[in-house]
Amino acid sequence: MIIHVWPEQNSHDGHLKWPARTVRCSLGRSGIGAQKSEGDGITPAGQFPLRRVFYRPDRLAKPQTNLPVLPLRPDMGWCDAPLHAAYNTLITRPFSARHERLWRADRVYDVIVELGYNDNPIVPGRGSAIFLHVARKQYQPTEGCVAINRANLLSLLRQCGEETTIMIGRQCSGS
Repeated sequence: MIIHVWPEQNSHDGHLKWPARTVRCSLGRSGIGAQKSEGDGITPAGQFPLRRVFYRPDRLAKPQTNLPVLPLRPDMGWCDAPLHAAYNTLITRPFSARHERLWRADRVYDVIVELGYNDNPIVPGRGSAIFLHVARKQYQPTEGCVAINRANLLSLLRQCGEETTIMIGRQCSGS
């Protein structure tokens, strides 16, 4: 299955489509672009595999999916320090280099799908922590991720497997 994502008039508002439906999504504050770098707020254009799913076990049951699933812990993070050897990988906190906490109070990381962006090979500074995750209530822009509401994300995950990819950047006529 291919999940399609495209912007609404080159903005941070967009659409995400899979065979069952099309839903609203949030994109990076700088829109979608082919030239991504760390911290620029761009959602990277291209086609990427879905690697694995993380979820908050204190807030919801394990998502139903054919992707690998890991429960989040309060000590989990993601390294976003381009010069560190662990750049763009899952880390355990405390951690000496700059990183993003995955255990968040705001619920946007209650469910996280790791996208296979800049991971084979990892290029320092090309962007890290690109996820499909839960959107904020008002669909505010992300830092470069794709976000949809939690119910839609859980529904989508039921249809995802190791062959699923996400195509970011252009509208599609079908899936």
